[in-house]
Amino acid sequence: MKLPNYFLADLPVEALVTPLLISDACHALRRNRARYMVDRTTAQMVKSISKIAAEWLVKDYPIRLKTLLHGPSQTGFSLEVLTQGLDDYFSGITEQSLFGLIEQDLGHRERLDGMVTHGGEQSRLCAAMTNGPELMGHLTGGVLPNSTFTNIFLGLLLRSSQFVKCAQGTSFLPRMLAHSIYHTDHKLGACLEIAEWKGGTRSLEDALFQQLDCLTVTGSSETITNLRRTIPARLKLVGHGHQMSVGYIAAEVMTLQDTRELIRRVVYDVSAWDQLGCLSPQVIYVEKNGSVSPTMFAEFLAEELRTNESRIPRAPLEIAMSAKIASLRGFYEVRSVTGSTQIWSSQGSTSWTVVYDPDSDVHPSCQHRFIFVKPIEGLEQMLQNLDPFRGQLSTVGLAVSSSKIQNAAQILARWGVTRICPLGQMQRPPISWRHDGQPALGELVTWTNLEY
Repeated sequence: MKLPNYFLADLPVEALVTPLLISDACHALRRNRARYMVDRTTAQMVKSISKIAAEWLVKDYPIRLKTLLHGPSQTGFSLEVLTQGLDDYFSGITEQSLFGLIEQDLGHRERLDGMVTHGGEQSRLCAAMTNGPELMGHLTGGVLPNSTFTNIFLGLLLRSSQFVKCAQGTSFLPRMLAHSIYHTDHKLGACLEIAEWKGGTRSLEDALFQQLDCLTVTGSSETITNLRRTIPARLKLVGHGHQMSVGYIAAEVMTLQDTRELIRRVVYDVSAWDQLGCLSPQVIYVEKNGSVSPTMFAEFLAEELRTNESRIPRAPLEIAMSAKIASLRGFYEVRSVTGSTQIWSSQGSTSWTVVYDPDSDVHPSCQHRFIFVKPIEGLEQMLQNLDPFRGQLSTVGLAVSSSKIQNAAQILARWGVTRICPLGQMQRPPISWRHDGQPALGELVTWTNLEY
């Protein structure tokens, strides 16, 4: 299947992207929004988005086939990882989940369509509606597609035209989604632009920023801080910096009967998207005094990662990253000779690594299925150890008894964790997930109140 050159990212690599080209593209996006999108209802947008997602789940859908054919070479993910990741993501985009997001963030499913009186507003004799930005921009970070896909779908829900600027060499998956939108509804596709260029090209970025009403950024905290200094003061910025995630397993659920299932869930969280996302666990904390000790858990985890590698293999890495993993392995292999540290790893490759490390200090993983297992006395001790990362911890994958979930969740929430979920679900947040503790749609819309 040969795709037409609908988007700037479709052009040959030698094609020159200029400030004038970006400005013209933004003007076209605004015109197309006014013609094709602004008068659509929320119900119509939800139906279109859910249809797009459903098509991605059809095994012989042409754009899916093209994505899986070229995706491994374009993204660095193996075919199996890419297939699993796309299926997991698009299966969560349904009419029910989209309406649920709108009702959660805006209070009523028709809040984007007109003035609505809902709940306590009736007694206060007032109504309200919300509007999305006319033109949104997205600066993406890395090759992991989930946040970019979600931002595009949020923009469609808000009836916003969108310009997606991808980091150099990472536009393949956003471009495939954009083509699927165009394939399903070419008028919606005309309200979307995908481009890529080297980050820090000020002339291009300034041309883009001058045209936007809202900018979302996924990247390092340093990148977001620098952007706040350079973008126009009127431009709304919604930024999400890099964070880390961990797992926690309580002693009472560490029975021989339940441990195997827990390990399978951990392996899923570690291997999904090759542990590259902020939601990927880098450390698994295991309480002491369970029927299965933390060291036994680490050994069982290594066995399951070995088995999983034959089913969902990790793609080969560039030499520099393989060398980094080998170096880190070497460090812990030396420590294992002289102390209580233990290490298990794939033979002849860097495909997976498990390090049992009783040291209380937390060292972020180098990712690519490199996971630490640490023994712990209790939840409070884990949070003490993680204190240097306060404000940078995204998700905790939790395995505790049902009677302790509420109390554990309150402890984690008061410390600053913004998402708590069962192990095995860390890499599959619902679209209604409040990223960094903020409502996804609520950060983007403008409210208008009507008082009677």
